[in-house]
Amino acid sequence: MILVDSSVWIDYFNGRRTRQAECLDGLLGQEPVAIGDFILAEVLQGFRRERDFGRARDLLTALTVVDLLDASRALRVAANYRRLRQRGITIRSTVDAVIATYCIDERLPLLFSDRDFEPFVRHLGLVPVLRTD
Repeated sequence: MILVDSSVWIDYFNGRRTRQAECLDGLLGQEPVAIGDFILAEVLQGFRRERDFGRARDLLTALTVVDLLDASRALRVAANYRRLRQRGITIRSTVDAVIATYCIDERLPLLFSDRDFEPFVRHLGLVPVLRTD
């Protein structure tokens, strides 16, 4: 199973032909793809037209939807954030820290195009589907 970040879904739905969106297109229907609850909210809140929202909602909720955070994982998210900060790396998004920690904990590769995940790859063992560099 592969978790896909909102950065890729947004490009995919906007028709941007990035390496990651192309990878996602190839994965759909071929490999198990998961979406996190926070990611689902981030992606769906961006749709302006009800029809587009409904189509995206139907597609995304047909995937495996995972709950990314509970109390014990929140503690690991904070620990990972602090470990990176001790290395001089500031993570700009708590949601990204939650997503990365979930994938690290569950040993799921993450498909992303947001470079904010790279410190998790370099220092904490997050497995990328594709590298952004």
